[in-house]
Amino acid sequence: MAHRLTSTTLFSLILVASLSFANAESISIPHAMGTAELDAPAQRVVTLYQGANDAAVALGITPVGVVDSWVEQPMYHYLREELAGVSHVGLETQPNLEAIAALNPDVIIGAKMRHEKIYNQLNQIAPTVMHETVFQFKETLDLVAEATGTADTAAEWNDQWDARIQSFQQQVSETDVDWPQEVALLNFRNDHARIYYSSFAGNILNELGFERPAGHQEDIWGVKLTSKESIPSMNADVFFMFMTETDLTVMENFNSWTSHPLWNTLTAVQNDQVYRVNEVDWNMGGGPIAAERMVDSVFEHYGLD
Repeated sequence: MAHRLTSTTLFSLILVASLSFANAESISIPHAMGTAELDAPAQRVVTLYQGANDAAVALGITPVGVVDSWVEQPMYHYLREELAGVSHVGLETQPNLEAIAALNPDVIIGAKMRHEKIYNQLNQIAPTVMHETVFQFKETLDLVAEATGTADTAAEWNDQWDARIQSFQQQVSETDVDWPQEVALLNFRNDHARIYYSSFAGNILNELGFERPAGHQEDIWGVKLTSKESIPSMNADVFFMFMTETDLTVMENFNSWTSHPLWNTLTAVQNDQVYRVNEVDWNMGGGPIAAERMVDSVFEHYGLD
């Protein structure tokens, strides 16, 4: 005897199938402030720190809202073409909640170190995913990818990154450079100098295979130097230095430090291994594209392809 589907039974089957499909598309994302639940991969994304702006572009995503850049405002030159016309929602340290809400986002990407105090307000606007910091660019890339259903693109980027790192290590080992070299990452401000330890650029230098002087290996961002008598603490085989070169007070301070007699006692200075690098690529960008640009400049400084 043939079984006939009643309209009620047919409706139930369609409902079950619809729910199963919805559940298959839903995403649960553990993050630094809890767990975000998304009904489906996000289409409308707001990014609240520089590395997340960058990561979205690296994944082929155009956010509906981004925060202003630190320098080269309102957006870093290297991201301007891809983010042309995208709404700005204020500063990374003080995003505009009303502007974010007006964009009707599916997900908000933030950082605990920047946005912990406004997490609950953000989460009322849209599911909010928080990274712990702002400079772990690979983790940011994976977090944005998970929220937007672009994990395959992130995996492809990571494979290319690994290949680029391996290429540097192989090529530099075949040069006459006494490898590995000890490196110091220096930054000059208008009233002090800095040595960066665990940071965006510092972590990438570690991955490339550089070593760090014994005093530069603490698991902190770095140290401020206010006295030129501390110049010897900078010592390393090679220096990479960045600063805001459009700020005259910064450049005056830089010239003051580097004209001090102790500066000329440093190994990198004596061996002409002092490189001035782009502060956006090396410090401000904080995302995977900036990381690629930084690594490209290291290849260039060593005359590699």
